[in-house]
Amino acid sequence: MEKVADIASDIGEYIRQQRSTAKISLRQLSKLAGVSNPYLSQIERGVRKPSAEILQQIAKGLRISAEALYVQAGILDLPTGGPVGDSIRADTELTERQKQVLLDVYESFRRENAAAKPERAATTDQVEPKETA
Repeated sequence: MEKVADIASDIGEYIRQQRSTAKISLRQLSKLAGVSNPYLSQIERGVRKPSAEILQQIAKGLRISAEALYVQAGILDLPTGGPVGDSIRADTELTERQKQVLLDVYESFRRENAAAKPERAATTDQVEPKETA
């Protein structure tokens, strides 16, 4: 039961941070998301755990991806990507859209380099090392 309370608290804190970053009041987000002011307040305080539908409405109001809220709420698993991906996701100065674009570019570079690795290994294996005297 504690884990559910922790998740509710975490998602509430995350929503509060996003709202603060966007400089939106609780009442404004309530109107933008179509969620009652008292219910939104309870979510932010960790008293209520919102459903996926409510998270989607809140994400729309905050203009962030619903996926970001789903990850925070424990509905989706955190995408992989190592420390670079974690750092991008944790950056509070970037919007969710900017984070996603950076992650997409980073992952495309990683895939490109992974595909090129077998070619480089084959080329390196063919070259015989020079003997030194």
